[in-house]
Amino acid sequence: MSTTAEPGLLQERQKKPRWLRVKLPTGHNYRNLRSLVDGYKLHTICESGACPNMGECWGAGTATFMILGNTCTRSCGFCAVNTGRPEDVDWDEPERVARSVKLMKVKHCVLTSVDRDDLYDGGSILWAETVKAVRRMSPGTTMETLIPDFKGEKINIDRIVNVAPEIVSHNMETVRRLTRKVRIQAQYDRSLEVLAYLKEQGLPRTKSGIMLGLGEMEEEVVETMKDLREAEVDIITLGQYLQPTTKHLPVYEFVPPEQFEKYKKIGNDLGFRYVESGPLVRSSYHAEQHLF
Repeated sequence: MSTTAEPGLLQERQKKPRWLRVKLPTGHNYRNLRSLVDGYKLHTICESGACPNMGECWGAGTATFMILGNTCTRSCGFCAVNTGRPEDVDWDEPERVARSVKLMKVKHCVLTSVDRDDLYDGGSILWAETVKAVRRMSPGTTMETLIPDFKGEKINIDRIVNVAPEIVSHNMETVRRLTRKVRIQAQYDRSLEVLAYLKEQGLPRTKSGIMLGLGEMEEEVVETMKDLREAEVDIITLGQYLQPTTKHLPVYEFVPPEQFEKYKKIGNDLGFRYVESGPLVRSSYHAEQHLF
């Protein structure tokens, strides 16, 4: 793990180490979920975000649904989701997502979305409608919502608070020093304020995630973890950043599993109620286990 070096580039494209190898998507459950996603014209972050765990998660019959379209108004340097001018809001989307959750017999549903800075409400109204639709059709299903920052506007965040998902998540993505480079239109302190506000409103479980391998130093990662605990975040995920395309930020280093184990211990010592830390960990990985 970097301790003194400034962020830079891997001078040569290196082969992924053995601990980053994943199985290709196969199996009946994967094909069934593939059919549902295509048939109902749903967007999943599994595909748009090029998640390395798609084979494992889809093979188990679970997925993270991405609402509000497949085009983001922000241009983060790490993200494989398309950037540009989004299409109009599809108000039928909540019902389609809810029907799919019911058909799939999902016990724990994860929802996320692109950023919709083009909308006066940031997309928060459709967010709330989607949660309500899932609850109406599948009352036994628990939910995690991985939300954008809504520019920190409390009226929009309150719409999420009011439908009270079992877990509300918002990712920091990286350390303070790298935020401007990694999350161009985001702000480190604004994200912390969103997470703190969610907790202040009485939500029982809040969550955030950090990517490693972008040039951060160990002490910076620990500082971010401490900042999240000060915001009373309950759950934290730490995983390896993987470059989606050559147009995205390069990998600075492949962080070894033992470093992730070290962060897991630090997180536990800091008082997080659940720490998910490993090279292949992503925000929704093992999400059902975070209900505690």
